[in-house]
Amino acid sequence: MEAFLVSAGVVALAEIGDKTQLVALVLAARFKQPVPIIVGIAVATLVNHTIAGIVGAWLASVLGPTVLRWILGLSFIGIAVWLLIPDRVDSAHVARGRYGVFVTTLVTFFLAEMGDKTQIATVALAARFQDLYAVVAGTTIGMLIADVPAVLFGERIARSLHPRVVHAVAAAIYLALGVLVLSSGGIAGHE
Repeated sequence: MEAFLVSAGVVALAEIGDKTQLVALVLAARFKQPVPIIVGIAVATLVNHTIAGIVGAWLASVLGPTVLRWILGLSFIGIAVWLLIPDRVDSAHVARGRYGVFVTTLVTFFLAEMGDKTQIATVALAARFQDLYAVVAGTTIGMLIADVPAVLFGERIARSLHPRVVHAVAAAIYLALGVLVLSSGGIAGHE
């Protein structure tokens, strides 16, 4: 349960103001069809984060505990720094939609998530917790917690949230995770 909750929480916070959340806003503004957009986001995230989780689980199986601890600790700290760099998205790069809203969202969101901080966090979380299903479920739910309101309420939410504050809180959490992993045996007895 811990792997699920930590994964959902850190990804939900990291996603606020992230480029994929901005992509969700652009898709919602362009198509005004929330259901296929939300389903496209869910499927794209599930596939993307499953691949990332498998990579993380594989890394945990081939690296020794000391090497893994350093890689994970430094990865979490790197994500903390990355969170402080604002994301932008050019709406011209969002697919035009000739394949329908669902497919457009699926492809656009999947590609936008490639190499994104939440995908990298999924690799690190899967390696750390060694519970693929809980991590992928958590990161997918975390992504939806941040992106579904963006799709449904778009501009109203964007104006009321201060992404810098949310990113600072998320960065502090990732920094704390990195320090925990490097300084002890990690998160709540795992190691």
